[in-house]
Amino acid sequence: MDQTEKLLIGIENILSVASDLVQEVDRLKRVEEECHMLKEKLFLKQLTSSEQDVFALALDGHSVKEMQDILFKEENTIKTQRRSILQKLNASSMKEAIDFYKKTTQTSSLNFTNSHQEIFQKIVKTS
Repeated sequence: MDQTEKLLIGIENILSVASDLVQEVDRLKRVEEECHMLKEKLFLKQLTSSEQDVFALALDGHSVKEMQDILFKEENTIKTQRRSILQKLNASSMKEAIDFYKKTTQTSSLNFTNSHQEIFQKIVKTS
């Protein structure tokens, strides 16, 4: 076997290993995305359905008054649910809770948008 043949065999081996590594990276990316989705689900499981509705509206920047109009709830009910969210997330403000949510879930913007759009759609359907 001459030098050229040895080099070609070596290159083939390197390409084979590289192909395996690319496949493994793709698999790990899928696993990471699944972990992010599970984190988001676990995060939201802490909240009741009503709290999730309030939180989804808070994500969109709605005020308590706007939440009242959208959810057809009393101001005190909205404020109580907001306090409960803050307590459950150990946050001192809704901004801190939202930042914590984004940091904890670290979802892609598409998953983040889809998740809270589903909650918003549920709210719209029930109003």
